Amino acid sequence: MTVRFQTTSTGEVAILPRAEYERLIARADANEAKEDTGTARLVARAKKEIAEGMPLLPKETVDRLANGENPIRVLREFRNETQMELRMRVGITQGYLSDLETGKRKGPLALHQKIARALGVPLELLAPIAVSDEEANPALFKYRGRARAETKAQRRRR
Repeated sequence: MTVRFQTTSTGEVAILPRAEYERLIARADANEAKEDTGTARLVARAKKEIAEGMPLLPKETVDRLANGENPIRVLREFRNETQMELRMRVGITQGYLSDLETGKRKGPLALHQKIARALGVPLELLAPIAVSDEEANPALFKYRGRARAETKAQRRRR
């Protein structure tokens, strides 16, 4: 490409052959068209999700989630619910809900499903903080494992 630079009263300008200029314009238009297609896809997907009941979250709520705040607390506050109201609808103690919100305890996926349903939000917003049943209550699984071992030992003795 042959480009010539020239200084004018408004600054330096580049002068290039018309064919090069046309090629650059066509390339820019193609990139813009790709961006427009991608944006249209995102908008269509968002409209579909909204029509299917996906809640619209205010920017403040999205920012809090993006900043790593506990999603249970953020979404409960978004719904203007107290811990007491949510815990009654989910069927857990207020202390357990408080521990979930502060990160002192982890809850199993099944519990997060209940919370998501109670708050009217997709499970995807809570799933990242859910853990396996065993990880949520290791003492119970330790007891179960010990009970199974004792049962097997009793069977062998017979």
